[in-house]
Amino acid sequence: MADGYEVRGKSVRVYFRYEGELCREKIGEATPENIERARRLASIIKLEQESGTFDYKRHFPESDKVQENSFGYYASLYLEIRSTQVAPSTLVSDRSKFRTTIMPRWADVRIQDIDYISLQQWISTDLANLHNKTIKSSMSLMSQVFDLYSTRQKQHFNPTKGIKIRLPDAEDPDPFTLDEIRKLTTTETDKIQQRELIEYMIWDGCRPSEAIALAWEDVLDLDQGIIKYRHARVVNRWKGTKTKRSTRTHRLLKPAREVLQRQFKRTAHMQAVTIDVVGRDNKTIKSMRIRPVFRKDSGSVQTLDKSLRDDFFRVHCEKAGVRYRPPSQCRHTFISQMLTLGIIPLHWISAHVGHTTIDMIQKNYGKWIQQDGPDVQKMIEKVLEL
Repeated sequence: MADGYEVRGKSVRVYFRYEGELCREKIGEATPENIERARRLASIIKLEQESGTFDYKRHFPESDKVQENSFGYYASLYLEIRSTQVAPSTLVSDRSKFRTTIMPRWADVRIQDIDYISLQQWISTDLANLHNKTIKSSMSLMSQVFDLYSTRQKQHFNPTKGIKIRLPDAEDPDPFTLDEIRKLTTTETDKIQQRELIEYMIWDGCRPSEAIALAWEDVLDLDQGIIKYRHARVVNRWKGTKTKRSTRTHRLLKPAREVLQRQFKRTAHMQAVTIDVVGRDNKTIKSMRIRPVFRKDSGSVQTLDKSLRDDFFRVHCEKAGVRYRPPSQCRHTFISQMLTLGIIPLHWISAHVGHTTIDMIQKNYGKWIQQDGPDVQKMIEKVLEL
């Protein structure tokens, strides 16, 4: 073996130590020209390493060693591992952040060369126009990539540590009032099922993803309005409910029960569809045949895409004279209406909507809406005969 290069069989390659590892890179066939080229390159690499100017990627851009040292390599590895750990909707969101925000800047950069200062400069320049929530979630994803890299290198390396992204105060829920509910549920429309879906969500407080996944197989007693939520539909994928507590059986209030009874005449007779439901472990897949309660005008399964939000609900709100809020506010509306009555136990509300605890309700609901609440003073005066 010559110093810095060697002939192996019919090829010639250079060898050198890089970051503590012995590296070998093939130059080509063992022709006199390539052997001389390898000799010169070995000398150049030695000089560059001594002067601290050696750039692996400049000499060997196609090397597996270069690819495996890039941030993009570990980001792809991270997403591959994560695909078995999170819900499809989460994976879609993560991939989108990598594709649009992170990878354009860092994909080809050596992961060891990314430091705290370069990240801070990137945040203050390239990401300056993004919402802090997007920046923070991007930092979180990058942090997990650096942690993955550290496990392979068996040493700590995470330049995102210490980077603080402040988030604005969370926005309060923005529910519909009783007057707005009346307008939304009585304003004429040619998209009856979409209006029925909105009314159902307002008076049951379910997650929108649970409402569109409701099937006639989940209706235990139509007359009494007893149902069981078992599934959700997110990003056009069927999945189990968000938490174990979210899989729940309860009795609908009269307005929601009547929606269900009207829908029975419209969709209960329609042909069942085959769906694949991903379990909460994000691995188990169960195929089943169901008859969705809510459908599009075409008869296809309803989704929370543009057809409901923009093509129907935004237009319907304008027609009804109601300030537009997204369909997700239907859930907030139910909770706020229950709270303003002043007589419904928090634990009942929490169990009905599938919350794990009452903490979220105590923190976020019931204090911003007054016009629908009871006249407490008159109630007190009546009870005490004042």
